[in-house]
Amino acid sequence: MTVMKRLLFGTVMLALSASGAAAEEVLLTLTGAVTGGQVELTQTDLDALEWHEIATSTTVTDGQPVFRGVLMRDILDRAQARGDTVTARALNDYVIDIPMDDFHEFDVIAALYMDGIALTPRDKGPVWIVYPRDDHSVLADIRYDMRWVWQLSALHVQ
Repeated sequence: MTVMKRLLFGTVMLALSASGAAAEEVLLTLTGAVTGGQVELTQTDLDALEWHEIATSTTVTDGQPVFRGVLMRDILDRAQARGDTVTARALNDYVIDIPMDDFHEFDVIAALYMDGIALTPRDKGPVWIVYPRDDHSVLADIRYDMRWVWQLSALHVQ
């Protein structure tokens, strides 16, 4: 790092520590047909939305874990998303298109907790798209199983 870059970095860090502010981690980025073309959501943003719980079986867990998070439709509404399809991208670059109708037809959540424990990238977090699989027999189908995106990092609305 050059001397100038170190000075600039030090000045920025000093200003942040003096103000008591630190940049909050972005958990989810929405792009495409959303407000301003891009919306970044932090834990604070998600905390401002109504939280929901779903107890449901999955193809990758035992029993019926309880997932806690916010409705996907509420996230999309907050970003003023307009479109027919959401392309979900995970930290591991898994990508899948999900019809926007899924989020209005079912109470799909962006889960941040499973059985009361915060999800991390090691255990499918920090955000995992979870469908209420046990509440609707149609959801016990591989087409929907592929839409359970764990390690969700971005949504592109089109």
